[in-house]
Amino acid sequence: MDLLAFERKLDQTIMRKRVDIQEALKRPMKQKRKLRLYISNTFNPAKPDAEDSDGSIASWELRVEGKLLDDPSKQKRKFSSFFKSLVIELDKDLYGPDNHLVEWHRTPTTQETDGFQVKRPGDLSVRCTLLLMLDYQPPQFKLDPRLARLLGLHTQSRSAIVQALWQYVKTNRLQDSHDKEYINGDKYFQQIFDCPRLKFSEIPQRLTALLLPPDPIVINHVISVDPSDQKKTACYDIDVEVEEPLKGQMSSFLLSTANQQEISALDSKIHETIESINQLKIQRDFMLSFSRDPKGYIQDLLCSQSRDLKVMTDVAGNPEEERRAEFYHQPWSQEAVSRYFYCKIQQRRQELEQSLVVRNT
Repeated sequence: MDLLAFERKLDQTIMRKRVDIQEALKRPMKQKRKLRLYISNTFNPAKPDAEDSDGSIASWELRVEGKLLDDPSKQKRKFSSFFKSLVIELDKDLYGPDNHLVEWHRTPTTQETDGFQVKRPGDLSVRCTLLLMLDYQPPQFKLDPRLARLLGLHTQSRSAIVQALWQYVKTNRLQDSHDKEYINGDKYFQQIFDCPRLKFSEIPQRLTALLLPPDPIVINHVISVDPSDQKKTACYDIDVEVEEPLKGQMSSFLLSTANQQEISALDSKIHETIESINQLKIQRDFMLSFSRDPKGYIQDLLCSQSRDLKVMTDVAGNPEEERRAEFYHQPWSQEAVSRYFYCKIQQRRQELEQSLVVRNT
């Protein structure tokens, strides 16, 4: 019994943990990490004696790479997976209005890469601007300046903004005391949403006009072609959000249905075995009681079945009269016995006829 109780307790604990994990996976599980950005360039001076045209023209090459600092995971994320888009703006005076922009935008079929390279002809130092747009998951938005001051947020996900707004409503007791569905705005609330009173269910729709695309990361860089300039690599640290490492383990735990199916099959087998044991115990108790006192056991069995029959047929009866022998010497008993045997004979006859039909077919 101790083992059974322990098994039930263990099953309940595992089931509760599975539910907790399922609820946790519904919420974004992110952690802040540092992405170190490396911006470097190389200069290839012109070679007058070069046979090919590429070598006879001076050129430079810009490389943009990066990696996570102190990344414990074995599978390294590609650099491009952190960004939604990257734009490199070169000096328009040097490269003209049609060739001064280098753009990369994420698409559903994008192949991730460890870095970006830009190569252009030229022997002059070039000022460039890098615009990097992080790929937020879930998407984040920049708040309207008025709403940002009210909530103390700059860029956040929609759910976090709604939660912060609800916290502001509760803190300042703006919820209507009579109709909880409505919010009575204070002067700041009215300035932002342009109405004195509104339903809380209307807030997500009204927030759409107050949410803007997040600001890109802007980096100004000089592509130097001076051979004496050894400082050609610039480093920048960017805050990024990455998936919690435990999330993968939690997902794999929930997806491991093979063990769960095996456990369910074993549980079914255990229940069948217990049911079989209970049936065998009933039969054993029957035989033991019959061997100790056959007459008394038969009488008890008949009384029990008689009571069950009366309950099933809704017949009250008179137990005091039925326990005396004179009750069964009355004229109706002969007719009852005849009817009983007649029903038994008819039942047996039908069984024999059915068995003969089955054999003939």
